[in-house]
Amino acid sequence: MARTIMLIPVGAGVGVTSVSLGMVRAMERNGVSVNFFKPIAQPKGRNEGPERSTAIIRNATDIIPPEPFSQSHAESLIGSNREDDLLEAIVERFNNGTTGSEIVVVEGLVPTSESPYANSLNYGIAKALDADMVFVTNPANDTSQQLKERMEIACNNFGGLKNKRIIGCIINKVGAPIDESEITRPDLTEMFDSKNANYANLEVLQMFGKSPLRILGCIPWNAPLIAPRARDLATHLNATIINEGDMNTRLGRVTFCARSIPNMIEHFGAGSLLVTSGDRSDVIVSACLAAMNGVKVGALLLTGGYQPEETVLKLCERAFETGLPVMLIKTNTWQTSLAMQSFNTEIPADDTYRINLVQDYVAGHIDKHWIESLTSTSARPRRLSPPAFRYKLTEMARTANRRIVLPEGEEPRTIAAAAVCAERGIARPVLLGDPEQIHRIAKQQGVVLGDNVEILDPLQTRDKFVAPMVELRKNKGLTEVVAREQLEDNVVLGTMMLACDSVDGLVSGAINTTANTIRPALQLIKTAPGYNLVSSIFFMLLPDQVLVYGDCAINPDPTADQLADIAIQSADSATAFGIEPRVAMISYSTGSSGKGSDVDKVREATKLAQERRPDLVIDGPLQYDAAIMENVAKSKAPNSPVAGKATVFVFPDLNTGNTTYKAVQRSADLISIGPMLQGMNKPVNDLSRGALVDDIVYTIALTAIQSAQRIE
Repeated sequence: MARTIMLIPVGAGVGVTSVSLGMVRAMERNGVSVNFFKPIAQPKGRNEGPERSTAIIRNATDIIPPEPFSQSHAESLIGSNREDDLLEAIVERFNNGTTGSEIVVVEGLVPTSESPYANSLNYGIAKALDADMVFVTNPANDTSQQLKERMEIACNNFGGLKNKRIIGCIINKVGAPIDESEITRPDLTEMFDSKNANYANLEVLQMFGKSPLRILGCIPWNAPLIAPRARDLATHLNATIINEGDMNTRLGRVTFCARSIPNMIEHFGAGSLLVTSGDRSDVIVSACLAAMNGVKVGALLLTGGYQPEETVLKLCERAFETGLPVMLIKTNTWQTSLAMQSFNTEIPADDTYRINLVQDYVAGHIDKHWIESLTSTSARPRRLSPPAFRYKLTEMARTANRRIVLPEGEEPRTIAAAAVCAERGIARPVLLGDPEQIHRIAKQQGVVLGDNVEILDPLQTRDKFVAPMVELRKNKGLTEVVAREQLEDNVVLGTMMLACDSVDGLVSGAINTTANTIRPALQLIKTAPGYNLVSSIFFMLLPDQVLVYGDCAINPDPTADQLADIAIQSADSATAFGIEPRVAMISYSTGSSGKGSDVDKVREATKLAQERRPDLVIDGPLQYDAAIMENVAKSKAPNSPVAGKATVFVFPDLNTGNTTYKAVQRSADLISIGPMLQGMNKPVNDLSRGALVDDIVYTIALTAIQSAQRIE
């Protein structure tokens, strides 16, 4: 039976939805089968759409939560003195909708003037579902003593401090900007005078010493988590779109352009929403010039209903092509400022990027030991879920603390990824490139390169690696002149840095081909002892587990002997990253049913791999469906130790492997991490040229972990 944790908000504005999201992510990170249930929908204002928390969970995760009851239905039953019927229906829906889950996170009603029955009903639901209760609160303007007293009063509404169902509290929005009415006021615009903003007193952290309840989480305010998309603001203001551009651009601040251009230039930064009257052609053209020079201006909002002149729009066409959103509204600047103060900063249900940011951030501030204790006695075998795998990667990389060189140091995605890695402690990135150019590109993107991002100018670095390279390749007749020429390529330079142990790993490929990344490594780094070839794997993040695919990037048509090596390398890589290896050697035939040279090769490779590593669970040949589906395995390979539960899939050739991984990734809309190269003496990893910033971050993490494991 599932253990149920009910989050009970102590007042409005505590951010219970964000805490729910973080709780779900924290459970997923721990490999727990988790579900979510909001028993009663609680629409805000005139919102008549689907219940927000449930919609967010459904859109951003693989969880399918039960549908909540409508608030009107609940109020009807409560008003008819039929609360018991309501609770019975809630239990029925809970049981039917959460079967198979180990943990269910239940989100309680927010007590408001429109729902005075919230506390009573929350307590009734907690008892009906046999749920442990966790209070969610925020400090507002309270001192630690006032917050302590507030929590004691809250406990009194739920049976008092002696109630064993009450297991703790989570304090959210610590340090949030609060106005005189104790309403959270994010400093998005210059309208909010920071001198008058009353930021929550961090003295509340003394609660850790005096809280009547165990504090299970303390979540600091983080302004970037509320950054809306341009499309969200356009919807709120009912704006007319003059140039759509990238409407998913994040808006970090708002500037009202009422001054002369020289006095506003400093505000034309990445993520800035520039608000100006539609007849201010000087501002429009200046903003467009900034965009054409690489500054990622968030959006341009034109007020007063003034449509820019056609000649101005014509002049700005190239700037519009950079993705700059331009919107027009009828209200004047003052009316616009008032409308923006009422902007709802809650997460839209379709903003999966922001939802994931919030989930990861909140999960990182919830007591890890408490999360682990919830299922410490569970007998269910753990499957490494995608969130658990990504979390494991970052934690292992932080522990490794490795120096990773990025030869494509002037590439914008690489610069952004380096900043993320440094900020999160995933690695110590080294960018190769012109420092002035790197800083310029970073500024244009709004990326802050902290002290932990190292920038090396190749012009000042190459000379020290000429002699070592000549020595390393002297048997191949390499001369100093040719070595200098080859070191002009930053990938070669980065590889020499790795060969000389100046760095711990290398990641390239955002703008270079796979061959350009791997060839220098094969020449200068070579294969690891005991390995005869280099191969690759992808980590395929399925909804409920992570699979390993190999080789999908390097060897076009491996022999049986090479295929056996690929299987062993892939199994060892799976083990290194917390995945129990059950290796399926994939073919078009299962067992002894098929004939032909292709299936014979797989059969021979299976035999060789089993002989070389009897400690591994390897079987083949297996068709893909027999390897992954238990019902197919029972009929096609009933005695196989791998069929139906394979975690490592070894494909017979590059054509099959690459096609399969891309088909699965694109058709099922999955995340894949890789390729990760294996068999190299030191870690070198290749990127897809279409890699996103997150792809580069996780590849850097993989590389750091490989380096640490090589040394161990």
